[in-house]
Amino acid sequence: MARKCPFTGKRTVAGRSIARRGKAKYLGGVGRKVTGITKRKFKPNIQKVRAVVDGRVVRIRVSAKAIRMGLITKPPRRQRPQEQTDAA
Repeated sequence: MARKCPFTGKRTVAGRSIARRGKAKYLGGVGRKVTGITKRKFKPNIQKVRAVVDGRVVRIRVSAKAIRMGLITKPPRRQRPQEQTDAA
């Protein structure tokens, strides 16, 4: 299953992590030097939620931003029947 939100289009994107050493020039050093560049991934915050889609309650994987923005409609809460206690 792809790590992608169907509502916002958020997906895993690639990037780099840059390791540096040294002291910045404006702090009195000779400058920062790059000592290594490694690949990394930025992953979206995907959650499994129950939502109403086409009138049916289904479980879908959406980003947390889609939930906060209100792009999905959650099903109504069920009313639990009250227990009857007769002390006759």
